[in-house]
Amino acid sequence: MLKAFASVGATVFDVSLTDIEETGKVFQPNCSLDELRYSLPKRLEAAEQAQYNVIIRPRSTTALLVQLDDFDERKAERMQPFAFMTVCTSPGNYQVWLAVAGGPKESEKEAAKLFRTRVRKGAGADKSATGATRIAGSLNFKKKYSPNFPIVVVSHAHEGLVTTTAALEGAGLIAPEQPPPPASVPPRIGTSKPASGRRWPDYQQSLKGAPLKQDGGPDRSLADFMWCKWAVERGWSIDEIGAKLPEVSEKAQERVRRGDEGYAILTARNAATAVGRERERQRLPKQAL
Repeated sequence: MLKAFASVGATVFDVSLTDIEETGKVFQPNCSLDELRYSLPKRLEAAEQAQYNVIIRPRSTTALLVQLDDFDERKAERMQPFAFMTVCTSPGNYQVWLAVAGGPKESEKEAAKLFRTRVRKGAGADKSATGATRIAGSLNFKKKYSPNFPIVVVSHAHEGLVTTTAALEGAGLIAPEQPPPPASVPPRIGTSKPASGRRWPDYQQSLKGAPLKQDGGPDRSLADFMWCKWAVERGWSIDEIGAKLPEVSEKAQERVRRGDEGYAILTARNAATAVGRERERQRLPKQAL
């Protein structure tokens, strides 16, 4: 398994241990490939004695890794032309791993997250996959398997296989892109024509209208989307909005600092798509008449 991950650019792993209740017990970030290889025999021996699951999350610097989870054998075999590895986590249950080039990079967090979601949806995989896997050779400690815990095994490997977004699209494995849901119902500002003056929307208004997350703070992704949507309605172009968003949004500023400059322009594009669809729906009754 480690050799397969390394063949597609994964040299750093987060390592965690969970108990039979799937409660986290140990977490070690940024473990190097060499360190993991060296320590693995002792880790597996200790984990088996304590009935802990050994879970790794790989990170590649050369390709975007996509985990497709909860496949049966037939669905896993269908993905083999695109997969560098297939893992059997228990009898009849498979994970398929793709390394994808020609799409977003790992550093482009929002774009990568959206792309993975589209691939999982297009391939019919579990949408809640986390990108972490039980390491091959370990026991899968879950209550439902007790006392005969299955061994995690690599059932298929094609080391170095990197697929492309074009190949996945050609096979119908990428679901259509969907804009984020609106954070709130915006006031009607502007029509299909640019409003005179083209003033920028008030970002604080979109932030106040955003739903709250579990930590009690506003969902800044949806606030950014709504601000971009209102800007489109006022006549600003996608490029103008993409350049302006980091000036008003802390989230967009953080993305730029981390090298993810594509976040702002992607949010602007999604907002423009949403506005276009709304305007098309508004025109339909008139055309019908």
